This record gives sequence, C-alpha cells and structure tokens, in this order.
Amino acid sequence: MRLFISSLLACALTASAQTPAAAPKPPAVPDSVLADRDVPYSNVGGRQTMDIIRPKDGAASHPTVVLIHGGGFRAGNKEGYVPLAVKFAQRGYVAATINYRLSPGAQFPAAVEDSKAAVRFLRANAAKYGVDSAHIGALGGSAGGHLVLMLGLTAGVAEFEGSGPNREQSSAVQAVVDDYGPTDFTQSYSKSVDAAEVLPMFLGGDLNHDRLAHIKSSPLNWVTPNAAPILAIHGTLDPYVAYEQSLWLVERLIAAGVPAELETITGAGHGFKGADAERADVRAFAWFDKYLKPQPVQHTLLISDHGPNGEIAEIEWPSGKVLWTAPNEHGHDVQQLPNGHVLFTINPKKIVSELDANHKEVWSYTEGLEHPIAAQRLANGNTLISDAKLGKVIEVTPDKKVAWKYESADMANMRSRNAHRTDAGTTLIAIEAEGKIIEVDKAGKIVWQWQAPNGKDRRLYMGRRLASGNTMVSLSAPGELAEVDPSGKIVRSIGGLDPAIRMGWVSGFTALPDGNLLINDYTGRRIIEVDAKGKVVNQWRTGSRTVASIDLVK
Repeated sequence: MRLFISSLLACALTASAQTPAAAPKPPAVPDSVLADRDVPYSNVGGRQTMDIIRPKDGAASHPTVVLIHGGGFRAGNKEGYVPLAVKFAQRGYVAATINYRLSPGAQFPAAVEDSKAAVRFLRANAAKYGVDSAHIGALGGSAGGHLVLMLGLTAGVAEFEGSGPNREQSSAVQAVVDDYGPTDFTQSYSKSVDAAEVLPMFLGGDLNHDRLAHIKSSPLNWVTPNAAPILAIHGTLDPYVAYEQSLWLVERLIAAGVPAELETITGAGHGFKGADAERADVRAFAWFDKYLKPQPVQHTLLISDHGPNGEIAEIEWPSGKVLWTAPNEHGHDVQQLPNGHVLFTINPKKIVSELDANHKEVWSYTEGLEHPIAAQRLANGNTLISDAKLGKVIEVTPDKKVAWKYESADMANMRSRNAHRTDAGTTLIAIEAEGKIIEVDKAGKIVWQWQAPNGKDRRLYMGRRLASGNTMVSLSAPGELAEVDPSGKIVRSIGGLDPAIRMGWVSGFTALPDGNLLINDYTGRRIIEVDAKGKVVNQWRTGSRTVASIDLVK
C-alpha cells in the first residue's frame, strides 16, 4: 500500500510553512532486500538524499525506478515511498525514493532540477548500486506525479537540468507512472480545493501575476513525440487535482504518437486506499515490466544502412540494439552466410565483400564492376552479383571466374536493383525504373515477368519466389509488399492504400520462422514485423539509418 497517502496528504493540506511537521520514523526494510539509506545525490540548495532499495540477487544490473513523493510541493519526504520501494526490489528492480527542495523556500524549477539530478546520480553510480542505466523509470503521486511527468517530458531541456552534479549523465527516463499529478496549472484553480494556496508558493505568484511560470511548469505544454511512455492513474472524484488533468495529458500524448494510457479509478479521490491502491500498484508494476525490463531477443538481423551511417550492422530484433558494425560506404545489400560470415556490397568502391565471423574480409570481387547493388551466395558456392550501372547480372565462382551472365540495356544506367536466384535455377531481376520484375532462365530467356499497376510511377526493389510458386515483390509510391501469382494477379497486399499500415517505399523484406514477415520501409525509416494477416506486431524506427536491405541471422 502506498503509505505516503494518509500521512503526506494530510501534511500537504494542514502543515504550516513556519512549523514543519516532525519527520516520521523511517519505515523498516525487510532482510530480503538491500537498503542504502540517506544517500546524498546533490548539495545544491542543501543536502538532498535518497533511499536506495535493491534486490539481493547478486545481478550486476536491474531496471530502476525513481519514486518521488507528493505533499503539495511544500511537504512530505522520501520515507513515504519506502514500502513501495521494497515491493519493487522484491520484483527485481532497484528503487530509489528521493527528497527534493520544497516550497516556498525553493520554487520552481528547483524540485524538477533535483529530480533530474537524482536520475543523473543513479546513472553515474550504476555499477555501485546495480542500476541498469538504459532502463530507468519514475513514479510519483500528486506533486510527485508532476515531477515524474517533467522527467518523462523534458529530457534534454537544458534549463531544467540545474547546476547539480553528474552533468555528463543523461536525466532522461524511459517510462513514467503518474498518480493524479497536475498537468496544466493554468486550469487548476477552479477545480482544486488548495491550488490557490499551494501554487503561488511553488511558482512565485498566482495565475494573474505569474502566468508564464504556470505555463512553463505545466507538463501538458512539454508533450512531444519524444516523450517517455506514460501511464496516468487518476480517481474521478479527486478534489485536489481534477481527473480531467490526466485525461488531457493522455489525449495529447496519444495524438503525438507516444505510448500512453489512462487508468481511471471510478469514485476514487486524491490518494488511493485499499483495493484502489492495490489496483494502482498492479498497473504500475505491469507498465514498468513492459517498458523497463529488457525484452528477450526474438531474432537478430543484418541491415545494410544506405544512409549517412554508411555501414552494415547486426541488430537485435525488436529492440534495434546494435551488436556490431562494418563500413559499407553507403552500399545496398547484405546477406547472412553460414558460420557467421556476411556477404555485402560496397557500391562506391565497386566491391562485393565477404567477412568472416570476426568481421575480417576473406573474399571479395571487383573485376569489371561499376555499381554492384546486390549479391547472393548460391548453394553451389558461386556468387550472384547485380550491377545496376552496367545493367548486368553475373554469377562468379570462388576463384572469380564468370560462370553465367545476363545483361540488357533496359537494366543499365541505374535502372535495375536486386537480383535473386530461385530454387528452380532461374533468376528474378528487379527493373526498378519500370516497376517491373523479370524471370530469366539459364539460357538468358525471359520466362515470366510482372508489371506493377502504374508501374512507370512506382519503384520495384526486389522479388522473392515463394514455395507456393507465387512471387513476393516490394514497391514504392505507395510502399507495398505484394504477393503475385503466376498469372500476375495480386493475391495478397501489405501496405499499399491500407490506412492501417502506410509505407513510403518498401525495399528489403525477409520471412521469420513463425511465418511473420519483416518489411523495411526505406523512406519511412522503420522496419515493421507483420503477422500472417498483415497486422503490425513489432516496429523499430531506425532514426538516422536509411536501411535498404535486411536479412535474418539464422
């Protein structure tokens, strides 16, 4: 149960600024967890401390939650959250419950600065306290709810960092749970029994005399698409912070594309008790389990970053965590080979290169190439290479002899893209500029072709023959992954004009063992996993990476 409710709420409403309440006796901590009490994290404006409660499991790092007490910004202390911190530690988290500067002696943004300093301290001392610095969240109630929202919404905002220590560390958090925290102080006075008393002390004046401070301190005004995932929990009969304050916030977060949810507790007031408190705790634990606990690695992928990074990389899916990289000079293609080897194109240097498991080059081919855009290691040990500038596809042996070739002026001058050998021994060649794919046999005869609807206005990057005999092709304008039967009929479409999944330009794609598909949206800068029905089940936005091709590491 959140013990800060009964004691600190009363304190927030009745405490006198001239006669502060006596500090409560620190709650006991069971032997099942480790506790570091009164750890100093900042000396700005006085000594600020935290209690750090952590598991005894001996693990090097744990997801971490910063707990920030309420009390109208003028009262309360870290001890109120110790019981909840113990619960977190028993669930495998490090939990740090913090003190911060109170009003009216310290006004906004002092409490925000202290909260950020606490997060920076935990990152700076991650090894000592078993903190996973990449997975830190924050939970607070009432005034503490406001402070954790500011942590989740103002990462990188220099004016709120203050002058505290560990400035080289980030104060960003990766998830937030806000219990009935105020989000828009300009709307607080009419629906709060104590806003007229609390806010002028915290902000330096009332709404009529310091409106700018009310605006700047309101979390609602700091919502951006970069906000941390936020869960707001609020009672509908809250007389101190109106329920609408959480509703407005969650609506704006969702509109910005931020993962956000509102847990409405019908009939609850300010401060949860009994079953309401237990319900809030359960929701908070689930939220942090989802966003802070590292998710198990489902697959690893190879990506060919054609963008400014200019590298191939192996990443974990779906987290996007990079395992290793190697330069490709903005090349296009990459393929996983047995024994950890990798085949990829280095277009500007006119090279197809093979790296071993230690990422050292063990084979390359460059003879006569101008712009090798795709490469495939065949079952016979030869390598299929597509040269987009020459309009030629060649098959070369390990000792670099040309065993087969197909060339056409229609494919030259960068009009073609990926080429791929089918199990039947034919070769699928994407003629990107015409939105067309052709299938060529060993004699160089075109035995099948498909023209995309409005093909002159679309780009076709690659095709793959399926076991069913159908062909999967990737298209642009709009981005679409289309399954085409031998008669040329589209029997399945992912993306296209479907409003549920609009893509800019589908380039690479690959199948997963469970039947799902990974689709690379080249211009949308994201990789999407869809199930058999085309529903998105995972997505990774690639940021600065412009990925052309992907391959599953088996």
